[in-house]
Order: sequence, then C-alpha cells, then structure tokens
Amino acid sequence: MTQPYHHGDLRRTLIEAAVAQIERDGLSNLSLRGIARTAGVSHAAPAHHFGDKVGLCTAIAAEGFILLASRTTPLVDQPDALLQTGVVYILFAVEHRGYFEVMFRPDLHRAEDPELVAARKKSFDVLYRVARAGAGIAEDQDVTGLAVAAWSVVHGFATLYLADNFRDQLPDDLDLAAAVVAEGVASLGRTIAAQIS
Repeated sequence: MTQPYHHGDLRRTLIEAAVAQIERDGLSNLSLRGIARTAGVSHAAPAHHFGDKVGLCTAIAAEGFILLASRTTPLVDQPDALLQTGVVYILFAVEHRGYFEVMFRPDLHRAEDPELVAARKKSFDVLYRVARAGAGIAEDQDVTGLAVAAWSVVHGFATLYLADNFRDQLPDDLDLAAAVVAEGVASLGRTIAAQIS
C-alpha cells in the first residue's frame, strides 16, 4: 500500500521521480502511476499537480531549460564562451538525460505555458549572446545562422553520443571525444568558408 506523503515539496518530488523514471526506463515508458508509486503518493497526486502527462513534461522541460541556463550563463563573458557553452551543453545532456530527453520534444509540451516560454527564452538568450561574443558580431547584426549551427552541432553530438553511435569512431572518454569533435567542427568551418567564398 502507498504510504501518505508527509514532507517536502511534492511537485518537486514528482518531477524528480519522473526524471529518474525517464533515465531508467526511457521516455516512452513514462507513467503518472509509476512516478506516484516511486514518490510514495496516491496515483491521483501527479494529475492534481500537472493535469496529465503533457503537463508533467511541460514542467520537466521548463525546469531543464532553467537548469541548463544556470550552467551556461556564467560562461557568457569568457573569451572561449561559445566553445565552453557547447561543452557544458553536452555534459548537461549526459548528466541530466531525463531532462534532455523531454526539453526538445515540443510535441510533449504545452507550447504557450508561461514558465516554459520564459525558461526557453532565458536558455536561448545565452546561446545567442555567446554566439555573438564568440564571433565578435555587433549587437545590430543577425547571429541566427551561427547560433543555430552551433546548437545543431552540439545537440546532434549529444544525441548521437547518448545513443552510443560513436563507439567505433571516438574515444570512450567524453572530454577526449569532445576535443576531437571540436577540432572537426573548426576544420568543417574552414572548409565551408572556402567553398562559399
């Protein structure tokens, strides 16, 4: 029988239980009843706090973007901010896979949720700031192409890494693998620049 919940922040506990379940069993197996069981509360508790699975995923995504921004914001003024932000993004994906699996799945969110909108904006503002600073681009110039390209590279690497796609191409050590890819990206940039000039 489920024990009644007597302490702490139940909403927080339910999100932590959901993230743990995603990391253990995969996103497709996320279950409101399962997280209630893990948290030791009635099966109605998650629905009371989040409404449904989409509400829960919206809360997880919002919290994930806040967590990511808290890790990347301190890098904004570093001379190698763009590179370091990419590294932190990959580490975030590996260390917080449960959040990462949900954050970039808009089909699972309530897109207009104010907390999610604000959290996403905060996280993407950091991306645009480090892209602008890293390339020395003035405030009045568009940096979208660079920001999206940088995001695509690190997100693609993180996703492929998590799915164990690099076992034959890259070292097992994540730092070494990231260094190899960073050099590859630099080479790719030079190659593309030569071809479009």
